[in-house]
Amino acid sequence: MNQRERTFVVNAGRGAHGPNQPVNMPVDFTSTYSYRPGVHAALDYAREGMPSWEPLEALLAQLEAGTRTSSASQGLLTTAQEHPVPVLPGLLFSSGMAAISAVVHLLAPGSHLVMPRHSYMGFSALAQQMADQGLLTLHRVDIADTEQVTTTLHDVATLASAQDAAVMLWIESPTNPMLEVADLPALLAAAKKRGVLTAVDNTFATPLRQRPLQHGADVVVHSVTKFLSGHSDLIMGAAMTADPEIHARLHQHRTLHGAIPGPMEVFLALRGVRTLAVRLDASEASAAELARRLEELSQDVGLPLRRVNYPGLPGHPQHARAAAQLGGFGAILTIEVDADQPGASAGPGASAAAGQRTEAEVADAVLGALRLWTPATSLGGVESLAERRRRHPGEPASVPDGLIRLSVGIEDVEDLFADLLNALRTAAVADPPDAEPIR
Repeated sequence: MNQRERTFVVNAGRGAHGPNQPVNMPVDFTSTYSYRPGVHAALDYAREGMPSWEPLEALLAQLEAGTRTSSASQGLLTTAQEHPVPVLPGLLFSSGMAAISAVVHLLAPGSHLVMPRHSYMGFSALAQQMADQGLLTLHRVDIADTEQVTTTLHDVATLASAQDAAVMLWIESPTNPMLEVADLPALLAAAKKRGVLTAVDNTFATPLRQRPLQHGADVVVHSVTKFLSGHSDLIMGAAMTADPEIHARLHQHRTLHGAIPGPMEVFLALRGVRTLAVRLDASEASAAELARRLEELSQDVGLPLRRVNYPGLPGHPQHARAAAQLGGFGAILTIEVDADQPGASAGPGASAAAGQRTEAEVADAVLGALRLWTPATSLGGVESLAERRRRHPGEPASVPDGLIRLSVGIEDVEDLFADLLNALRTAAVADPPDAEPIR
C-alpha cells in the first residue's frame, strides 16, 4: 500500500502485525551485544549501531527520498517525486552540530567552503574555527543571489582545481535567521557542473516541504531537535545521502568520534516524528496568519514594529521562488522593531547616554512583555518561542539588532496574536505596568 506522508510517518517502523507484538518498537538499553565465537556478528558494540536507531533512520531517509504523496505537495516538490532518487538509511547523530561537523569534515585540509553569509550560528562558528586553523578557506555569499553564487562557484572551482583542492557548497534555505530562499535546483546544478560537493541544511523546511537530495544535493543534514522531534525535549542530528561512499565516511566519522544518540532520545524522536505532518500544518497555518496580521500592524505608527519577514508574504524578496520550490512557507517568521524616535519617552532599560532606547532595547522590551510566547533560543517545538538573535555575539552585523525570530507552535493563533500585540503595545509605552500572565 502506497501510504501518504501523514499515514506513513505514523506507521513506519512499527513491525509486522501479529499476536502479542508490541505496537511500538522496543528500546535497546545496552552497550554491547553477545556473539557466537567464530561467527561474524551483525551487532557488536552499540557505538557502531543498534536496532533502536533503525526505524527512525529508515523513516527519515524515506521522507527525503520523496516516495510518499504529500497533501502539501506543489511545484518543484511534486516534480522531484516523479522520479525519486533512492536514499540510503539515514545516520543519526548526538546533535545537529555533530551531524554538521561530520559533513564538513568530509573536506580534506586545504579545501574551500562556499557558504551563506547568513546561516545557523553553530555551523558558521565551526567553519570559522576550521578556517582559523588553516584547514579551510571560506567564501561567504548571498545564497539568494543565484548569479553571485554561481560566479563564486566558478571562480573558486577554478582556483581549487589549480591547487588540487576540493570545494563544498553549503546551502541553507530558508536561511537562519533572515529567511532568504535559495534557488535550490539552479545552485545544485551549477555545483554539479563544476564538481563541487553540495550539502543542504534542511532543518527549517523539513522533508515534508523540501527534498534537496531529489534535486541533486550530495548530503542533507537536520537538527532533529527542531521540527522533526518537535517537543524541545532532546538534542539530536541526522544526515542523509544517496552516495554509498559519503554514507560510509559519515558512518565511520560517527563511530570514531562517538557522536551517537542515546536509545531513549531516539525513541522520543521517533515518537515526535509521528506527529510531524499535523504539527507542521498547524504551525505553518498560524505563522502565515500571524505574518499577515503583523504586516498590517507595521503600518501603525504607534507601534515599534518596522518590518515583518516571512516567505509566504507577497512582499518577501523570494516569495515567488518559495511558492514554486517549497511545499509550504514554514513556521518561522521574523519581525524587526524600531529604536525610539527622537523626543519619545524612554522605557525601562533605556540607554542613559542616549535617552532613547536602541533597537536592541526595544526588542528586549517586547520580549520581556510576552506572557505566552517563551523567550528562548531553538525552534520547531509545539510551544511558540521568540528570540532576539543579535543577543548572540556570533550573529553577523548584517542581522538587525532589533530582529526577533518567532518560532510558531501549535497554540491557538488568536492567543498568539493577542500576546504579540500586547507586547508591542507595552514596549511602545514608557514605564509600562507589569503585565499579568495570559491564563
